[in-house]
Amino acid sequence: MRFAIAGGVALLAASASAQLYPSQSPLNHTCLLQKPLLSCPPQDPAVVDSCCVETFGGLLLSTQFWDTYTGRESEGQLLPKNTWSLHGLWPDFCNGSYTQYCDLTRQYDPVPSPNTTDGTPTGTPVPPYTGPNIGTFLEPFGKYDLLEYMNTYWIAQNQDNAGFWGHEFSKHATCFSTFDVACYGPQYVEHEEVVDFFETAIKYYKKFPTFKWLKKAGITPSNSTTYSYAEIRDTLFARHGGVPFIGCSGPRYNTTEAGKNSTDTGYTVLSEVWYYEYVYGRPQEGDTVSVNASSTYLTNCAKTDGAIHYYERGPASEKKPTVPF
Repeated sequence: MRFAIAGGVALLAASASAQLYPSQSPLNHTCLLQKPLLSCPPQDPAVVDSCCVETFGGLLLSTQFWDTYTGRESEGQLLPKNTWSLHGLWPDFCNGSYTQYCDLTRQYDPVPSPNTTDGTPTGTPVPPYTGPNIGTFLEPFGKYDLLEYMNTYWIAQNQDNAGFWGHEFSKHATCFSTFDVACYGPQYVEHEEVVDFFETAIKYYKKFPTFKWLKKAGITPSNSTTYSYAEIRDTLFARHGGVPFIGCSGPRYNTTEAGKNSTDTGYTVLSEVWYYEYVYGRPQEGDTVSVNASSTYLTNCAKTDGAIHYYERGPASEKKPTVPF
């Protein structure tokens, strides 16, 4: 779980409970008539249309998880076989810092984490959402195919899927300038931007078939074979064009029998990948430039050769998707 850097939160002091850019034009923003600008280096929202170029979270992170169980198997919440699951689409500042829960008028997270806007005990409280789950917002738009896709590939662990989607929208989507309500003009329909964000997050997810990329390099889930951080990194870099953040969990290598007396304190169970990109114009169009993760935070995994486990899922925790990836 990431926590916000305080420097970014100060920028939101006046907007934690209002639209991110309350002074935006109420007119429709005809972004197709504008030359797409690159989101990083940062754009000044005072001189560009922040509905047509991402001026707040210009560094996009498309994040995926490899979980081996959901904790809700008895309720039919299963992971997609031979596929990493979607975690989210996050907006970082161009310098790599970030903020969260930027618009509390669009707070649909039943279990806010953290429970304040800046992650500190004295920060603005984020009240738990108690209304209809965010999945119901798709129904008036007839987006039942989208809902089916999300229930297939956007899977939570130890939480119902819709609650998790509410978390991802409220914590992250409200911190994009281009998903602000004002950007949808006078014909805005309530929750239109929620649908737009979900479709956009999936668009990025589908660009990065992590399981397929690793499999082609001979890196597949196994309860016996282990892998090296370098081979996982190099495989994903070759496909994506930028070095992603590769995250691990489980025990630290120097606490394992294999790593006894080692100074390698990295974790040993492969669990997540974050793909970093800059975007031309709106994230919704998916016109991006692949970039490296921060050189100071490329991984928390063990670096020793053969130190990383990429565990299999149990057959009771996954199912073959009936919805195409």
